[in-house]
Amino acid sequence: MGDMSFISDNQAGVHPSVLERLQSLSRGSAAGYGEDQWTAEAESAVQRVFETDCAVFFVSTGTAANALALSALSPPWGAIYCHDGAHICNDENTAVEFYTGGARLVGVSGLAGKPDVNTMRAHMEIATVHGVHNAKPAVISLSNVTESGTVYSAHEIAPYRDLADTFGLRLHMDGARFANAVVSSGATPAALTWQSGVDCLSFGLTKDGGIAAEAVVIFDHALAEEFAYRRKRAGHLWSKHRFLAAQWLALLEGDLWLDNARHANAMAQRLAEAFGDHDSIDLPWAVDANEIFPVIPEQLRDGLRQAGLEFYDWPARPDMTRFVTSFNTEAAAVDQAIAIIAGA
Repeated sequence: MGDMSFISDNQAGVHPSVLERLQSLSRGSAAGYGEDQWTAEAESAVQRVFETDCAVFFVSTGTAANALALSALSPPWGAIYCHDGAHICNDENTAVEFYTGGARLVGVSGLAGKPDVNTMRAHMEIATVHGVHNAKPAVISLSNVTESGTVYSAHEIAPYRDLADTFGLRLHMDGARFANAVVSSGATPAALTWQSGVDCLSFGLTKDGGIAAEAVVIFDHALAEEFAYRRKRAGHLWSKHRFLAAQWLALLEGDLWLDNARHANAMAQRLAEAFGDHDSIDLPWAVDANEIFPVIPEQLRDGLRQAGLEFYDWPARPDMTRFVTSFNTEAAAVDQAIAIIAGA
């Protein structure tokens, strides 16, 4: 029986190309703290991905990327608006509050992981009326892919940019699974970010074949002027920085990062079809990327686990589960899972 663990793409291994590049760059000595040639090459590679002269800062965790990015966008007295199920709201402990010096996260409800624009506007209007007695509206943060596995198109990002402009806010994007969003949408990385008015992206490739491959990509250079100090102060400027850069060089070369995401998304689509064909299983949201959230009755869930499937129970709805595929999910394992689901 193959590996039928669909718990998280964080549990996936490392792409062989990353390991090979790390081995290659380990020979000899090199300048530390990002002053090496490979860091410069990796930064340039990211700039080519986004077709613009953006500022690129590599860090080792997604939590650091999000929290540090938001600290550059919001003052301590600011309000950061996001979906009430967003990662920054529910899975980063209080890192955002810590690094921003006390900014308030305001969770906004909305279907399929996308905060309702009108509800968000109402929150901002109330805060504006209250003036200094409320947190000042500062940032909108969107996740692409969302925590419901759905993907924003460039057209869907536009209303949030319009809202940000109305109230003078910055627009941040949590792109821990940005590769999956790009291949799902068919849009360019540029179209999904700065061309849609995104000021700053937390760009993650750890889930896409890396080890510790996260970056803060800032499209407004005025915001980037002091970011290097923020990263150092937070303890996220690696001394042997070339080993962060090596991962990016390997994954961006030949669009490997997109190929990895394309495979993960394709495996998720196959599983989604199996769930959709089962009379007792409901799929409440579109499966746009590599996450599936089927609602499975308890007895049926127990049977799937006894047959070898590994997955999360998900608290968003009663009986909801989460299945995640990755770059190294084997087609044979998916075939086995499909057979088990069909026969359950």
